[in-house]
Amino acid sequence: MQEKYLYRKITTLIKGQNLGGITRYISPAYYGQLTKPFVFLDYVRILPNQPLPKFGFHPHSGIATLTFMLEGESWYEETSGKKGILNEGDIEWMSSGGGVWHRGGPQSPPVRGFQLWIALPPEQESSPPRSQYIKKDDIPQEGSATVLLGRYGSSHSPVQTPVDINYLSVTLEKNQRWVYEPPADHDVAWLLLYEGNLLVGEQYIKQGELAVFEANTKSIELIAEQHAGFIFGSAPLHPYPLVTGDYSVHTSPQSLIEGEKKIAQIAQEFNL
Repeated sequence: MQEKYLYRKITTLIKGQNLGGITRYISPAYYGQLTKPFVFLDYVRILPNQPLPKFGFHPHSGIATLTFMLEGESWYEETSGKKGILNEGDIEWMSSGGGVWHRGGPQSPPVRGFQLWIALPPEQESSPPRSQYIKKDDIPQEGSATVLLGRYGSSHSPVQTPVDINYLSVTLEKNQRWVYEPPADHDVAWLLLYEGNLLVGEQYIKQGELAVFEANTKSIELIAEQHAGFIFGSAPLHPYPLVTGDYSVHTSPQSLIEGEKKIAQIAQEFNL
């Protein structure tokens, strides 16, 4: 018997938690169990009349971060010695591995961008930290999608990720249809709509909402009712528990303890 629904349906719509100029949509305790390996997601939007948030040196272990600038600029600095500016359209990938400290934040509003945290598998969560900084012109475009991580169509992101993950920035014109055919094992999928409205079957996604799709590998079809912009992620479900510290996410209590020790060693070395 043929299935009635050929495309994935939405199971959860998330409004996000407003923290001033930052809206948090995912955390380990806030829908992260549905979306792991995507374990944190923040949307940063700073208007010209708003104060700039300040992020001093702080540590991470067991996770990787991807910062994507939609508009404006952001600065960064790591205890590895790397520092610089992310311009509009640029991305920063930082795999914290066993431990790293960094600082940074938006500058010269207006600023819009996303920061995504990804849980690492056991074989990577205690590895040395590694980072990449990719300019806008070096990020591939496949139709309506910019391929930030992973592969889409014939395009492949230059970011070397230790996990199987696709992360796209998509822009659609009014009435444009977009169909995503996931890799065979990508049973986690979500999108965050930052501009416009989308129709998914008989369901609507409104501006500012994050939609989590059914946990299967069916295709995803949507139509833009007006000009729309969104980020989209898919991956196999992270099969490990999310063991959290103040700034870290690991797969076991023991690996978290090791990460906390490394973080403390770096703090002592750099007098942080």
